[in-house]
Amino acid sequence: MPEYLSTLDVILQSIARFWPSWAAIVVVLGLGWGFRHKLGLMGRLYGSPVGMVGAIIVLFWVFTAIFADSIAVMDAAQASFTPGIKKAPPGVIDAPNGVAMLWGGDNISRDIFSRVVWGSRIVLIIAPAATAVAYMVGITLGLPAGYFRGRWDTVLSFLANLILAFPVILLFYLLVTPEIRTPVYYDLGLFTVPFSIPIGIAGLFFLFPIIFLCALWVTRFAHAKARLYRYLFVTIAVGGWVYLGLVFGMKGTPFQLEPNELNVFAAVVLGSSPGVFRIVRGLTMDIATRDYVAAAQTRGERAWYIMLWEILPNARGPLIVDACLRIGYTTILLGTLGFFGLGLSPDSPDWGSMINHGRPYIRLFSTIHLSLFPAIALMSLVLGLNLLADGLREESLKD
Repeated sequence: MPEYLSTLDVILQSIARFWPSWAAIVVVLGLGWGFRHKLGLMGRLYGSPVGMVGAIIVLFWVFTAIFADSIAVMDAAQASFTPGIKKAPPGVIDAPNGVAMLWGGDNISRDIFSRVVWGSRIVLIIAPAATAVAYMVGITLGLPAGYFRGRWDTVLSFLANLILAFPVILLFYLLVTPEIRTPVYYDLGLFTVPFSIPIGIAGLFFLFPIIFLCALWVTRFAHAKARLYRYLFVTIAVGGWVYLGLVFGMKGTPFQLEPNELNVFAAVVLGSSPGVFRIVRGLTMDIATRDYVAAAQTRGERAWYIMLWEILPNARGPLIVDACLRIGYTTILLGTLGFFGLGLSPDSPDWGSMINHGRPYIRLFSTIHLSLFPAIALMSLVLGLNLLADGLREESLKD
């Protein structure tokens, strides 16, 4: 029979295992306090108890993802062959290697604590990255829609409303089902290109960060041609290199997504972009009536310069608040996809998949931990993001 730690030892050792996260939080908050007057809206969070609690929770999971190598005691896919470890309760000790599975073992004898830690890295890469791309899409389309109005606004608003009216879960289900996501390879002579609906969506959306950055440089450095061309060359070259790796999985590129990751990424960006578009459009319509925008128009500034350097900076407060909430929504969506088995690969340690794997066993109290700990992790991260957004909203209203 395996040996077990006491409940107190499980709690204390669980807290101690996260020491890199606690130390990093203390350092970041200490440095932030010293520079809080120079950090703008983020610096004013120190005056919001709710915002600080949210920031601490979010930072905890961010640093857990960064220091996962030091915090986790086992690899995410490593299973124990010791009898009695399968579905063992928290505190079980794997005798051959002396490792204590602080949060118990799962249905195939893997360490739940380590899998939750490794899962934080997956969640905190995909959710913020997908939200960032959705913001690039929403900003690039929402600014001209709110500024120019007319047919451009009508067409884009109709497309956004069309996507928003479609049931989100059904939309995601369609995009990640094998029949739709399986790529078809086309031989173009020099190279072969894979294509599927998710790849097409990702190929379209991943262009927007490059377009957005190029628009920034063109409007900012229109009178400094040498600097403009240098910035454009670097943006297009590096952006195109990363683009080929992310969308088509070209070898030798720095970033590549597994097929399941690309499908989930495309589904999340498609579901989030229309909401960002509507927020940016509404803010643009409001800010475009301000005096400083009229002054820029009087100076003869170009429309895109006004949108990117006059309107967008003055919309940053609501957009930052919405970004925190939207990352939380995206985290829930990732968990939902994983729970329904439509997300990443089955052996992935993402929290939704872990909850799904433990779902058949939660009828018994002795095995409820299989789903409980990843569910608590998911809930705490989303709670932290919501509290952080509330604190930022409170401080932004003081402007």
